Amino acid sequence: MAVSASAVKELRERTGAGMLDCKKALEETNGDITKAIEFLREKGLSAAANKAGRIATEGVIESYIHAGGRIGVLVEINCETDFVAKTDQFKSFAKDIAMQIAAASPKYVRREEVPAEELDKEREILKAQALNEGKPANIVEKMVEGRLAKYYEEYCLLEQQFVKDPDKKISALLNEKISSIGENISIRRFVRYELGEGLEKKQDNFVEEVMAQAKL
Repeated sequence: MAVSASAVKELRERTGAGMLDCKKALEETNGDITKAIEFLREKGLSAAANKAGRIATEGVIESYIHAGGRIGVLVEINCETDFVAKTDQFKSFAKDIAMQIAAASPKYVRREEVPAEELDKEREILKAQALNEGKPANIVEKMVEGRLAKYYEEYCLLEQQFVKDPDKKISALLNEKISSIGENISIRRFVRYELGEGLEKKQDNFVEEVMAQAKL
């Protein structure tokens, strides 16, 4: 099957594998990103493949508090050894991730964590939108899947654009750190608190505020 350049790019960002290997993996799995990732790991072609199976129980719990205490984040990031956990490179990465969560407000770490019922509901909404736009029924499903990718980019941390470098996704940043540090690294979980969350209040642009506070 024909594979889109955007799909190849996404797979490369998520695995660190070469462009041609990503293209072949997508062709072999009919464009299924999740299966393509598994394919690359089975073939040992993912840059992080040999490290992904290693046990990573060391690491840090990093915190980030927005100016005035309006937003608070705790994130657990694991690595394999206590030695790496104490390095400046790993600590800097953890701080960047905590700031990312504060600024971009993801709901999940990775797309696989999104509940099936939530995805089904989102698909129904996107399908209704496409039909209301007068789109032909035979292309609605493809449109829904394309727009669902935008949903992942908004709510899944690894799919988000890095606030300090919008040309790079968090998954790509993670793979870079795995390659440069030489250990398996995993963003395990996080919690994000926002003052007055759930209460009616004026809307603020927290991305701009967090970046301004960090003087970026």
